[in-house]
Amino acid sequence: MATAAQVVKRWAILGHRWLGVALCSLFTLWFLSAIPMVYVSFPEVTERDRLAHAPALDAAAVRVAPAAAYAALAAGGPPARTVLEVVDGRPAYRFTLDSGDAIVYADDGARRPPPTPAMLRAAAAAWAGASAGEPAASAMALPDQWTLEGALRTTRPMWKFSFPDGQQVYVTGKDARVVQWTTPRARALAWIGPIPHFLYFAPLRRHRDVWWWLVLALSGIGAASALLGLGIAWTTFSPSRRFRRKGAPAYLPYSGQKRWHDIFGLSFGITACTWAFSGMLSLEPFPPPETPFTGAAGRVERATRAPAPLEAFDGRGPAEALRALPGASVKTLELAAVAGEPMYVATDGAGNATFVPLAGAPVADYGAARGVDAMRAAAAPAALDIRELTRYDAWYRDRRHELPLPVLLVTEHGTDSVRLYVDPAAMRVVGRYRDANWTERWLYHGLHSLDFPWLYDHRPLWDIVVITLLLGGVALCVTSLILAWRVLQRTLP
Repeated sequence: MATAAQVVKRWAILGHRWLGVALCSLFTLWFLSAIPMVYVSFPEVTERDRLAHAPALDAAAVRVAPAAAYAALAAGGPPARTVLEVVDGRPAYRFTLDSGDAIVYADDGARRPPPTPAMLRAAAAAWAGASAGEPAASAMALPDQWTLEGALRTTRPMWKFSFPDGQQVYVTGKDARVVQWTTPRARALAWIGPIPHFLYFAPLRRHRDVWWWLVLALSGIGAASALLGLGIAWTTFSPSRRFRRKGAPAYLPYSGQKRWHDIFGLSFGITACTWAFSGMLSLEPFPPPETPFTGAAGRVERATRAPAPLEAFDGRGPAEALRALPGASVKTLELAAVAGEPMYVATDGAGNATFVPLAGAPVADYGAARGVDAMRAAAAPAALDIRELTRYDAWYRDRRHELPLPVLLVTEHGTDSVRLYVDPAAMRVVGRYRDANWTERWLYHGLHSLDFPWLYDHRPLWDIVVITLLLGGVALCVTSLILAWRVLQRTLP
């Protein structure tokens, strides 16, 4: 009869082997789910989506000056940002205040009331399109599978509108703004890519701290296991060809699945280790402090777009600015100071900006030379190094080529510890980086996504390299799973 110590030992060994099978299965899932993520990401509403779905502004409907509209709020200090857009089918000013956004209709100067259920439904229907059908509405008490990230998890009240064609539109009850949108295709791709890869399962992800520690621990275990296995594989590898076992390669002592596991480990063990380690860093266990840019960089950033006194726009009102753009489908009209000069910035559905000065004709491109002069003046007395980039560099990168080019790289003379990338056509900062963020740039994006312009600028080379490495990781994990299962089988009754 077995003693209590023997029973405990047997169950401990059995539990350890079951754990090994579970971890091998999880790591296999991680590698497999990363393949779809080469091309898809988790559903989200981007600024590009907002512009594409927004109605165009009608100059004839804009009858209230921006200063008069803002006076209706009695807000005190000036707004941080003022944008004219269509809200509830009417032109409206969206004023960004310390307490959040406030909306005043530009046709009659009335402040927008709290949204009604009809307004929420109308906002969702306008986003989904007329052919989407009549939606079913439900109030969101808890975040669901598609509202687990960032501010979405705590934004309440929120309503979900499910349309017959499969679209799901999420609208905030505070201002009837669409904050999430999914389609059947986007949801299906998320279920084979980002959700299993990041363990974004709603019952788990709702417990944020538990999810964070679980993923951190599993990533650490994966990195340590890959490093240990790689070390063992190298100790068994023999260039002296001393192994002559039948059926085994000359340099390895094993045959069958063990042989293949060693081969895959020697070939892909380093990437398995670096991927698991960099995946752990994606959680930012040691987050760098996020502070605003100061000094010359801060002055340059504020010079590109800054709030402007609303009274300055009384001479040329928004309606006149819109009429100066005949035939243009303007989705938003921002009232801003560009390089210290108040002007309108009109944006169309494709995100292209046109500048309408308070006097003179509209300009479709602000101009690199003009922008350089403005930034140098703003940075004075500090000197700037400014050069034009026509290709992505090590920091300003985008393998989907959605970030604008060319851009101006702006650094303070003699140092590149702070880097600003300015789109000269739109005169706006499109990238901002500190050298202090090198761990995120190189140890996470570099190791995890092979995010190097010299590689992804030559696609499909990047695709071939990444998918080959992922398939190698799958093979490594599958052979681990087979070996772990065989060991477990020997202990099963």
